[in-house]
Amino acid sequence: MQQQKIKISPAIIWISSVFLGILSSVPQLASHQFNWKEAIVNSAITAAFSIIMWYINIYMLNRAGKRRQSISYSRLLMVLVFGMVIMFGLAWIQQLILSHINFGPVMLMVEVRGILINLVCYMFLTLLQNNYTGQQVELELEKVKSDNLGAQYELLKQQINPHFLFNSLNTLKSMAETHDEETIDFIVKLSDFYRFTLESRKLDLISIQEEMKIVDSYLFLQKARFGKGIIFTQELDKKIFQTLVPPFTIQLLVENCIKHNIVSQSKPLHIKIYNSDNHIIIQNFIQHKTIREDSLGVGLENIKMRYKHLLEQDIIIYSDEKIFQIKLPLIHEYHHH
Repeated sequence: MQQQKIKISPAIIWISSVFLGILSSVPQLASHQFNWKEAIVNSAITAAFSIIMWYINIYMLNRAGKRRQSISYSRLLMVLVFGMVIMFGLAWIQQLILSHINFGPVMLMVEVRGILINLVCYMFLTLLQNNYTGQQVELELEKVKSDNLGAQYELLKQQINPHFLFNSLNTLKSMAETHDEETIDFIVKLSDFYRFTLESRKLDLISIQEEMKIVDSYLFLQKARFGKGIIFTQELDKKIFQTLVPPFTIQLLVENCIKHNIVSQSKPLHIKIYNSDNHIIIQNFIQHKTIREDSLGVGLENIKMRYKHLLEQDIIIYSDEKIFQIKLPLIHEYHHH
């Protein structure tokens, strides 16, 4: 992370310095023995000191190798010493111009004034630097977070399970060899599934109605392979079909049910999808495989990430010895965070 350089507009520096110079002469304006020459010299000395201390403080803060979120007392002491030396020099110049004034009391007054001006400049610039630092850190953290989530989300959307394609083509080969009547339907559903994949790559959300078309195509392909080994029940209310979901979310969850459970005609896998309490619930009865398949990266963590990235919402996972449930929050409208 590069150091954030403090930059102050020259107009602010000069206008504020002139204002301080004029302000320093206010007591003289109220005096009965007002002297224009003394007021002008006094204002000029104060304004000059203020300008010098602005630039010295900016230089000192920018020169630091590390950003500091708190006041550096050693640097503050150094700046105050510099300021006192410079103010002494300016007070001496003032004495040369106004030789009639008493140098002692004037010197004490201008040094106190210089310390106050120096402190104001230093504190203002330190607060400004800390504000810059905080904003920069927040921006960089948000950028890293956004880039990371965005990259993973895009990867997830473009990810196609090669095992699914391999198994589908093997099933199609077997159907063609046996002259199965559903061979053409299988080809159409396989084509539809990959058409949905291509069409949804640029979408963040689709309707549940569209998502269920993807699920139906996917299940048709799987049932061609497993036959009656998959029993799918869909009990969604009609109004739910108009809500939204990240594309392929339900399909991926159904795929995970098949991937991680025994699927056979003798022991069919029951998968159910329904809605309850403002959630869509995907549920299956647990039938663990003796040998579990390796994960291909399309899992619950990625689905969690999609909801977090797009909607800042969490999914709910419930599991016991009998059933496994995923509860997806209903999305009625799209608000991209």
